[in-house]
Amino acid sequence: MRNLDSVVGKIHQTDARSFMRELPDASVDLIVCDGPYAVTTHDWDNVTDIQHFNLGLLKSFSRLLKPGGAAYLFGKPDCIDFIDYRPFLALQSKIVWYQPSRLAQGRVSYTNNYDVICYFTKGKAKTFNLDDIRVPQLVELEHRLRCEKVPSVMNGKYGKTVFNPDGKNPGDVWGDIKQLTYKSKELVSRELLNTIQKPEKLMERLIKASSNPGDLIFDPFCGAGTVPVVCQRLGRRFVTCEINKDYCRLAEKRMAKADDAMKPRKTYLSFQPAARPDAPFFLKPAWCKRPSHAVAPI
Repeated sequence: MRNLDSVVGKIHQTDARSFMRELPDASVDLIVCDGPYAVTTHDWDNVTDIQHFNLGLLKSFSRLLKPGGAAYLFGKPDCIDFIDYRPFLALQSKIVWYQPSRLAQGRVSYTNNYDVICYFTKGKAKTFNLDDIRVPQLVELEHRLRCEKVPSVMNGKYGKTVFNPDGKNPGDVWGDIKQLTYKSKELVSRELLNTIQKPEKLMERLIKASSNPGDLIFDPFCGAGTVPVVCQRLGRRFVTCEINKDYCRLAEKRMAKADDAMKPRKTYLSFQPAARPDAPFFLKPAWCKRPSHAVAPI
């Protein structure tokens, strides 16, 4: 069993499942898992039975999470179908990450325009920071206030729900966070586009919602390093692993660049010495001398 302090803040080049076996029980506050989908021809996506693969992950997550901790598992719509995960974690919701602009278009069936993010908790969630992830209201204030005053609403189950000017719960269908494109500044490599690298904004919403500053976040499939970079910026501790050495190098380089960007930069102030009004002309600083053509002839 590894000492937790020796692995925090690093990207470990190793297999995720073997690495998780070396971590202590109930040591992690949040897990963000963007692993294989079993839909592409990449070696890292070569999984025969994605449902039982994910079931094995959820079983490991249950051991690693603290009571009340949360786990987000990325996948396609069927990623947890036909498996019984209930002995390990409680499924709170399936978040739909909606992407209508995807290039792939089906010819014999409907095009898949979304991924799912399965939100699990170990018991009752200890952290859900709604105020940190609110999105703009989609209804006008005047209309909402009229609805709140309807007797059936005032006396009903949701009678205490009021319009919040800071925004609303993002719900379980997210179309406001777009996938990366070739022009995205945060894109590390075109090879990773739409397969491995997710937008920082997406990971930021998950991490803000289910963790607090100082909490420990675990990412078993680090990829391009999006989760550790976001954790650095938000003041969270992290433990990550990635089996591909090239991705590890990309992630470490990205983390170093992000770390440099966060460091305060030195500001140098320049000033000119003041000249005495009665000082001879040749003793005054150059910046306050009159141009040569303005000097009266002797």
